[in-house]
Amino acid sequence: MPGAVKLVSIATAVPAHIIEQRDAAVAAHQAFSARFRDFDRLAKVFESSGIRKRYAVKPLEWYLQPLGWPERNAAYIEGASSLFVSAAISALEKAGISGHEVDTVVTISSTGIATPTLEARVARQVGFRDDIERVPVFGLGCAGAVSGFSIASRLAASRPGTIVLLVAVELCTLAFRMDQLTKANIVASALFGDGAAACVLAVANEGIAAVEMSGQHTWPDTLGIMGWSVDKQGLGVIFDRAIPPFAEQHIAPAISEIVGRSGLALSDIDRFACHPGGAKVLAALEAALGLGQGALNHERDVLAEHGNMSAPTALFVLQRLIEAGLPSRTLLTAMGPGFSVNCVSLKRAA
Repeated sequence: MPGAVKLVSIATAVPAHIIEQRDAAVAAHQAFSARFRDFDRLAKVFESSGIRKRYAVKPLEWYLQPLGWPERNAAYIEGASSLFVSAAISALEKAGISGHEVDTVVTISSTGIATPTLEARVARQVGFRDDIERVPVFGLGCAGAVSGFSIASRLAASRPGTIVLLVAVELCTLAFRMDQLTKANIVASALFGDGAAACVLAVANEGIAAVEMSGQHTWPDTLGIMGWSVDKQGLGVIFDRAIPPFAEQHIAPAISEIVGRSGLALSDIDRFACHPGGAKVLAALEAALGLGQGALNHERDVLAEHGNMSAPTALFVLQRLIEAGLPSRTLLTAMGPGFSVNCVSLKRAA
């Protein structure tokens, strides 16, 4: 597809600290079991999550301290900036270009507040020009990287010859809350990890894959399914137990409608690359899309080794698919707050 927007490169980054799932389970028991009557039943999620380890910007003991919003957000700015630089420079090196050649940067992040935004804070380290166009996007949660991919590809298409850098960085572990005795918080402590991913996109004759189409669907009256609550201690996770059954019931018609706008059908998709929000969500997606149990193997591997990193997670899956050999047509998908689903269709470059 000459003249189309191409994915030129992709890279990922994780912080230095590793949280083994067994250690997280012990820490959660110490923190919650004496104060939360139903903890032992909920603690089974540490075993059933399909997660072996996760990466975090702070050591495990840091999260067990009394922490307020200032401490959490300071950790966000420091950790997210570092991960941004690592992922961005790696993606640029793979593309064979420098930060000075980037015309537009799209930054996706919903796990902290930074003003000036992250790409401004790290501009000198990455080597951005003074006239770079900055597009920070907040609030898309787990769907952020897929939606950001769509935004970045349309910006590249609107000005052929320019280079767009997409960076998604999330520090979900900063939402671990010792003060919140809720099921959602305990589940989050079993699922969340930190990470970043970056992509270079441009109208080019060569690349990994061409962007065929993109789209999204938001279901009405679903604001309470997923998101953040905000108080003086920081961000608190909102998870609805209905996410897996909701996905199993509604995801296929929504995706079918999205791809249908471009004349495609679900049967035209060779591989669905899905955001692995959790083991139950993956099983629901396999059932809904008729993929067969265990079909989303790369998703399960990413979940096992990194947990749910929110936005970047889908790009970790895409990177693995590329390394394994990208099929002819891949549909990158993720669900997020709204409640919504976002899709990008990628056609493997010849």
